[in-house]
Amino acid sequence: MPLEIITVPCLADNYAYLAHDPETGETAVIDIPEAGPILNALDAKGWSADVILLTHHHHDHVQGVPDMLERFPQARVVGAEADQNRMPPLDLKVKEDSVVQVGAETGRVIDVSGHTVGHIAFYFPGSAALFSADSLMALGCGRLFEGTPEMMWESLSKMAALPPETMVYSGHEYTASNAKFALTVEPKNPELQKRAEEIAAKRTKDEPTVPVSLETELKTNPFLRASNSDVKEALGMVHAADSSVFARIREMKDAF
Repeated sequence: MPLEIITVPCLADNYAYLAHDPETGETAVIDIPEAGPILNALDAKGWSADVILLTHHHHDHVQGVPDMLERFPQARVVGAEADQNRMPPLDLKVKEDSVVQVGAETGRVIDVSGHTVGHIAFYFPGSAALFSADSLMALGCGRLFEGTPEMMWESLSKMAALPPETMVYSGHEYTASNAKFALTVEPKNPELQKRAEEIAAKRTKDEPTVPVSLETELKTNPFLRASNSDVKEALGMVHAADSSVFARIREMKDAF
């Protein structure tokens, strides 16, 4: 039975997620930008926080952990072994291909370094869910605060290879601005044009634009399309390495 997943808006534009296993009643919280909205969402469902899955050390993803543990001291805190010195105290330190359990649902850790070194994503194949936080984002990817373009391209490629029906749960509501940029890279992409209109309509109603299917991302996200011949031609980089094309797109976005 797949996880029941709830999106919880936090702070100005962050997202946390609740992932509840109906079979066992166990619930995971993915990232804790602030405890208040997450506690309210848990209370509304009558759930407890049993597992806390942390994707990376940035303050806007972990600062609510102490308040969450005050309410649910039994919760197991899971985070990257490589990032443990910059994280809240971890009960379980994980790395690439480590297994994480939410009730009866088994997930896998993917090292998606780039935005930060030590950033991880949590992939639950039985629920077709990828919690990618600030690595792969809807129509975008995280800024390279610590990693290299080659590192981030490798991370994105790993996520791009997951089944296309995988739903991507990213860490921020940046999609409208990402769509504007994406259209400067591929203004004639019909899938992207259509998606940009849908995103604008959702944001007008203050609705989240995540999650989104990986299939949709592969057709519209310029950062996942650095290997695409049309994108390379548009950038005048037909013979360039995919990671170099990605680096150019990231530079363009940083200056956008």
